[in-house]
Amino acid sequence: MISILIPCYNYNAYDLVSRLEKECLTLGIVFEIICIDDASFSALNEVNQKINILTNCKFFESKKNIGRSANRQLLSQKAQYKWLLFIDVDVNPLNNNFIEVYLNEIKKGFEVVFGGFNYKKIESTNLRYLFGKSREDIPCIKRNKNPYKYIISSNFLVKKVIFDKINKSININGYGMDYFFGALLKENLVSINHIDNEVTHYGLDDNSKFLTKTKEALKNLHHLNNNKLINKNDITILKCYRILNFFGLRKTTSMAINMFSKTIESNLKGSHPNLFIFDLYRLSYLCSLK
Repeated sequence: MISILIPCYNYNAYDLVSRLEKECLTLGIVFEIICIDDASFSALNEVNQKINILTNCKFFESKKNIGRSANRQLLSQKAQYKWLLFIDVDVNPLNNNFIEVYLNEIKKGFEVVFGGFNYKKIESTNLRYLFGKSREDIPCIKRNKNPYKYIISSNFLVKKVIFDKINKSININGYGMDYFFGALLKENLVSINHIDNEVTHYGLDDNSKFLTKTKEALKNLHHLNNNKLINKNDITILKCYRILNFFGLRKTTSMAINMFSKTIESNLKGSHPNLFIFDLYRLSYLCSLK
């Protein structure tokens, strides 16, 4: 028995739900698929309402925007089964036996299973693609060597009791909460496994929008760090920040990198963005926050 949960916002979810419903029916399993649009009031929801016609599938439209973490919690509250499979609306499973692979993982005794991410090859001018291909499109053999580092909540299976326990500690809405989710999994000694059961990510932001989201994620990470809400973690940028802060080099680093801010932003918003420059940009911005 499995609850497949899809947080939505201004996106056509029908094709994804239809594909997942078809596999579940073929497998003959007890299942439900629940989608909640987080008050986008999108015209696409007219199409999404057809989800309610599908077998054991429901689509809800929130009247108030509550944010990503709270929307996931609401999905869990509506779920009736003890295993939850979270899938972002802007992805598509690579494997035809996507659900079956996850069901086989339940027998292995892990509390959380991450399926992984795949980025369909596109032009390398997109910074979000370059970052995702380099830092997120990672085979499970590597992810399992450092399991709490590669946490992507767009495609994962979790025990409902574990998700509710962990997610209730996340009361910040916005980007960057995968950092926090991974740290909480580590602090609570939750057993996790990474497998190659990827989804392809289609909803890629343009470079300017991705930089804006990156800044928001770093602000949230800074808040978590300053308030000592994130302790045990495998977040590389936070470890660098703490080392610089310990040696009194945080402000100096930020000022030094900011001397080249126009050149850096021009590169990142341009047609040939560089990931090393992006890492410097992120570190500089995090160091600049008070």
